Amino acid sequence: MSTKILVIDDEPQIRRALKIGFERNGYEVQLAATGEEGLDKMAVEMPELLILDLAMPGIDGFEVCRQVRSWSSIPIIVLSVREREEDKIQALDCGADDFISKPFGVGELLARVRAVLRRSKQPEKTLGTPIFSEGDLEVDLDKRLVHKAGDVVHLTPKEYDLLSLLINNPNRVLTHRQLLTRVWGPEYAEDHHSLRVHIANLRNKIETDPARPHFIQTETRVGYRFTSKNF
Repeated sequence: MSTKILVIDDEPQIRRALKIGFERNGYEVQLAATGEEGLDKMAVEMPELLILDLAMPGIDGFEVCRQVRSWSSIPIIVLSVREREEDKIQALDCGADDFISKPFGVGELLARVRAVLRRSKQPEKTLGTPIFSEGDLEVDLDKRLVHKAGDVVHLTPKEYDLLSLLINNPNRVLTHRQLLTRVWGPEYAEDHHSLRVHIANLRNKIETDPARPHFIQTETRVGYRFTSKNF
């Protein structure tokens, strides 16, 4: 049975293009032009993935995301105008799983769709295994041990907590606020400098080339994404 996707966007050309692109790749597609219509279709159609535009009249994408997250864990990808980085941050903090900037290619969106669907089907605890291994990096999430090319990598407690949080959310953007709140606590939610320092230290310790990181990717003015081919 094909995966059902609900697209909520007030632009007819976007809805039409996404419907054609998704159906050509074997997905079943439902369309909604407003937030209100989208929420109704969410309840009736029970899709497996939601594609959601943020800038809509009436109930906007942020409110749709909040309402959906109050009762469903369905993966949500938000569509955002490139200049509005604050929109992306707010959407991710509201519970969106990923974002893509307009204008975008259907191929890029399809890749994001496949990634979030893979993540949604993984067991929740540590995505299937307490040991992460890719290339010459190995992280034992139970024993809190990290090896690089067979050598022990010494991390501070905060560096390890940050790395563990990133690994447990592979290929997903985590905002600065989400990372700071989870690792340091709510009172540190705006301490971006500490986060940058710890990310730089982590890259120096686990990346083969810290200046061109493979694992810890920066999402400019938004947060960080742990990139892995294993998920």
